[in-house]
Amino acid sequence: MSDSKQWAFDESLQPREDEVDFDLALALDAVVLLRAEIPEDAFTGGLLGTERSGYGAVIRADGLVLTIGYLITEAENIWLSSNAGTVVPGHALAYDQATGFGLVQPLGKLGTPMLERGTTAAVNAGDEVYVIGHGGRAHALKAKLVAKREFAGYWEYLLEEALFTAPAHPQWGGAALLDRGGRLIGIGSLLVQETEGEDAVQGNMFVPIDLIEPILNELLAHGRASRAPRPWLGMYTQQSEGRLVVGGLAPGGPAERAGVQAGDLVLGVAGERTNSLADFLRRVWRLGGPGKEIPLMLARQGDVLRLNLRSADRSDFLKKPRLH
Repeated sequence: MSDSKQWAFDESLQPREDEVDFDLALALDAVVLLRAEIPEDAFTGGLLGTERSGYGAVIRADGLVLTIGYLITEAENIWLSSNAGTVVPGHALAYDQATGFGLVQPLGKLGTPMLERGTTAAVNAGDEVYVIGHGGRAHALKAKLVAKREFAGYWEYLLEEALFTAPAHPQWGGAALLDRGGRLIGIGSLLVQETEGEDAVQGNMFVPIDLIEPILNELLAHGRASRAPRPWLGMYTQQSEGRLVVGGLAPGGPAERAGVQAGDLVLGVAGERTNSLADFLRRVWRLGGPGKEIPLMLARQGDVLRLNLRSADRSDFLKKPRLH
């Protein structure tokens, strides 16, 4: 994503100081540009790229930045830029795979304000919200909260309740979602298809801020939450027309080693049928932590296969952040 000043939302889509109930200038300056450089041999380099760019929200007086974790996974170098033009290096403190959040500590003085954190319990579908990127009001958007619902991602990711907004913007990774009072209620993740009434529309999914509160101190102290890690299969499963299809495999991951192939249909787990991605993930996770054997039933070219996968801890495959 480019931080070029050449693009801007139409004036009618931008929030204005005289129509919001908070200090808009402060909110705009509390969102920074984040650039990350990832080693060529990083496990996620092929999937997510080795040069990543997005946003982050400053949530503490010392400049602590909350962002979306895929931007900083395996990052070797991180740079943070403020609206005032200050650029400082950053250190990846933590990436929580269950929520998707990432934390970055600036290794210099950013000089930015911080955002007050709110709660998603205070917003409902249909409410007006604001999405803030780096670059001032031209990169901020008046939006509507379309839905609060479950979200399952092909990379073995599940949120009980995610936030969905419209209109869509293709690259809101790490952007701040604010309620009408200017409080931070979510961090931008990805572009999705969302349903409103009878029509399917594009929108954006945001990770609710509420998920950071129970684990923030643990992430700051230890770099990870104290909960047990989930078993990981390395199997990119997609839900399409009521079927679960293996769209791809993580190189060297448990699924690839067990003989799973792209194009296989997932029929069941541990002898129980499943037909939704969320149900599939829950059934896998209920079997135990990393290292647990996962019995899968697959269909391939009309044949039913039964394979046993030895699950793993995803973090074991990732390069760890290093202090500069």
